[in-house]
Amino acid sequence: MSRLSDEVQRRRTFAIISHPDAGKTTLTEKLLLFGGAIQMAGAVKARGEQRRARSDWMKVERERGISVTSAVMTYDYAGRAFNLLDTPGHEDFSEDTYRTVTAVDSSVMVIDAAKGIEAQTRKLFEVCRLRDIPITTFINKMDREARDPFDLLDEIEQGLAIDVAPASWPIGMGKTFLGVYDLLNDRLVLMERTGRDSLPKAGEPCSGLDDPKLDRLLPADALATLRDEVDMARGLCKPFDRQSYLEGHLSPVYFGSAINTFGVRELLDGLAEAAPPPRPAPSRARSVTPDEDKVSGFVFKIQANMDPKHRDRIAFVRLCSGHFRRGMKLKHVRSGKTLTVHNPQLFLAQERELAEEAWPGDIIGIPNYGNLRIGDALTEGEDIYFSGIPSFAPEQLQKVRPRDPLKAKHLGKALQQVAEEGAACVIKPTIGADWIVGVVGGLQFEVLADRIRTEYDLDVVFEPTALHTARWVSGPDRQRLKAFVDANRGSLGEDHDGDPVFLARNAWHLGKAKEDYPEVAFAKTKEHREADA
Repeated sequence: MSRLSDEVQRRRTFAIISHPDAGKTTLTEKLLLFGGAIQMAGAVKARGEQRRARSDWMKVERERGISVTSAVMTYDYAGRAFNLLDTPGHEDFSEDTYRTVTAVDSSVMVIDAAKGIEAQTRKLFEVCRLRDIPITTFINKMDREARDPFDLLDEIEQGLAIDVAPASWPIGMGKTFLGVYDLLNDRLVLMERTGRDSLPKAGEPCSGLDDPKLDRLLPADALATLRDEVDMARGLCKPFDRQSYLEGHLSPVYFGSAINTFGVRELLDGLAEAAPPPRPAPSRARSVTPDEDKVSGFVFKIQANMDPKHRDRIAFVRLCSGHFRRGMKLKHVRSGKTLTVHNPQLFLAQERELAEEAWPGDIIGIPNYGNLRIGDALTEGEDIYFSGIPSFAPEQLQKVRPRDPLKAKHLGKALQQVAEEGAACVIKPTIGADWIVGVVGGLQFEVLADRIRTEYDLDVVFEPTALHTARWVSGPDRQRLKAFVDANRGSLGEDHDGDPVFLARNAWHLGKAKEDYPEVAFAKTKEHREADA
């Protein structure tokens, strides 16, 4: 095997998805603890001396106790190189999550044991399903009062239309939660009431559930229940089948308590063993496979001001093929220009180190002064256009202006950067001086105002508009498109790329425009420019 093949096989690039408050960021911290990347896990809502969660590093995240941006963390465990992408759980920031999912090969779905599947979990699951991404399920918070494990498994199977295979089984719940039985490796793992930052023991190897040592290690009633339930689970659920998991048809299910660092080792071992290495990346012309010699990758995220002192902008690039080395010259396909990558970076959330080399599946950060955008490809010469990295039409639109009218120019610059980051859709109407900002959810306006104030030293006011929705417009006939543009100047604007956007006042206004100009496409997503129904 070549070194390239070895390194590809070693990699596991995955995202963690969940509804807010299911424990996703806590689980991320504990995975890093096992990977040796941190010595002490942080709390999302930190009190006093408790550390802040490593993946929630933005000021607004620390103040609100929620994740609003994806973070990337790289660490080694069990001979594998893991790239973990922690995504925002809050639905108002789902666009960042959708794009992050394009950069991973598998995902871990975190479910609160008391609540089961929640709305945002379902949405994110569907995004993974569209890309056939294998999903591992972690049922969290078993140390609290929880729903019956069979109910939870049934809800996942029926509600998400996916087969489930219990990889571990809980022994009790809440105050009577003793631990789990690792069904894949025949081990009894008991929960120790130790410090939250110490790693639990690996568990006791057993020769099946009839092993006499279980009588010594568990209370008789707990053991009888465990044997009955596992017997029933094996009868009701399919056994774990890696091929079915890799095809996205079956999800292995682990039970645990992230806050107590419990069940995390079994989950990580499962990912090391079964999760896929980097997969081929779709592009317009062909599929790009990881073992190709020439380097290629795409930008799936831009983050401004990770280091506010330096006003920096980092492009997050998922490497798709080849052996990348620092100082390489890569073609920026959209502009045709050559880019020398002098200071590529690897991440531990906000902390970074220089990447001397990187391999397919790795996420590297490239310092960027406005020339790289979401969806851009970097290659060793070939014109590759990676597909499936979307921008969504905003669902809420507001006007924005600076409190100090003399700072209008600064606002334009700040909004351009925010738009290039993919944090919002920014539209300059053809007529009028106001900027229009479009987002997926209302909380984004608050976060944007917060960020523009702290990162750009600019106080802004968001105000309601009478606008209903926005659609990107395009058409094969330039003459007819021009006729449409000329006739609708009052309802048009341009986004940060200079692409025309139709601003509809209501559903009737949009319907009438489609009726009058059937050859014009009114697109909900930007990438393919496909007209929506």
